[in-house]
Amino acid sequence: MKLVPLAGRTEDAVRNALLSHGWEGDLSRTTADSLELLAYHLTDAEPATLEALVRTGSRLGVDVITGDDWALLSGPRARLSALARPWTGPEPLAEFAAALGHALPSDDPRSWHTARGPVSLEQPVIIGILNLTPDSFSDGGRHAAVATALARAATLLEGGARAIDVGGESTRPGAVPVSVDEELTRVIPLITTLARRLPEALISIDTTKAAVAGAALDAGAAIVNDVSGLRHDPALAELCAERRAGVILMHSRGAPGELTASQQYPGGVLVEVATELAQAVTRARRGGIPADALVVDPGLGFGKTPEESIELLSGLGTLRVLGRPLLVGPSRKRFLGALTDRPVEQRDVATAAACALAWEAGARLFRVHEPALTRDALRVARAIRPR
Repeated sequence: MKLVPLAGRTEDAVRNALLSHGWEGDLSRTTADSLELLAYHLTDAEPATLEALVRTGSRLGVDVITGDDWALLSGPRARLSALARPWTGPEPLAEFAAALGHALPSDDPRSWHTARGPVSLEQPVIIGILNLTPDSFSDGGRHAAVATALARAATLLEGGARAIDVGGESTRPGAVPVSVDEELTRVIPLITTLARRLPEALISIDTTKAAVAGAALDAGAAIVNDVSGLRHDPALAELCAERRAGVILMHSRGAPGELTASQQYPGGVLVEVATELAQAVTRARRGGIPADALVVDPGLGFGKTPEESIELLSGLGTLRVLGRPLLVGPSRKRFLGALTDRPVEQRDVATAAACALAWEAGARLFRVHEPALTRDALRVARAIRPR
């Protein structure tokens, strides 16, 4: 008899072992995922709830640590799922069980639907940033001419980008909002040229305005990246639904021109960002956008201190509860400067490291300025953590 411990993440090792015994990919993934270890922190709980939680958790094989009005619980997803059934447990656990059911992560989406068809999420999807603004924090004014921007787009694709995110309005601190006409003048000639010259590229339009998004989709874009999470223009959701565009919903607060202003998160940045992204998903669905067209982005650096951005990145897996693919945009952000003490133009290695860690936590899309470094880091991360 030979007994060998499984190394690495339990669910990955179990999946690989099942595959070696001939199990099919989807079945091995589902079975292994049931063993994923999860942990939760309960506060402001009634004594009867805590007592029932300890008793029931012990019976189900869930580890529970309690205090006066709090509890920490952890265990495999399958056992926690058994605890999240208000119709089978004791009455004092009914409210907790319902809350736990909502907090358990959904199965990770396998694809993202855009106006150009589905995009597989089985491997990392890199979105290259192409700013056509004179005042962006990192590359303002460098790609204003169509020829220069087209060459830059080609470089982004060669570096591993699957999509090009074209922006005509800066969101940097202190940026002045631009008119619809000015934004159209900046982005539409390039999108038209990109669609014709680089047909393999998915094009995303980074805008909060329905008029700009509509013109960009007409010119060949397939994705709308709205940093306001559909807060600023009520017409944008309906437009995206009609055009079947892929939609990126980023978390932010404030009016146009104020997205990077300091914000307070008294309930905790993770909890409040998750809640407000859920509201953005609800706005999108009410506007007619299919769920499979939606991607969510926690908005690192937008109204968040460096410490809050780090906390968001560290707890990124929490956002899997939203059931939508996760995108991160850490590229050259201030929190990376705070960690590395490097200026904006020297933060691409740190960006790649942040993206690799985000893949580990569940992100599948990565918006960056320099794809090549991020591509290499993600290849290593995916080899270690295949899904």
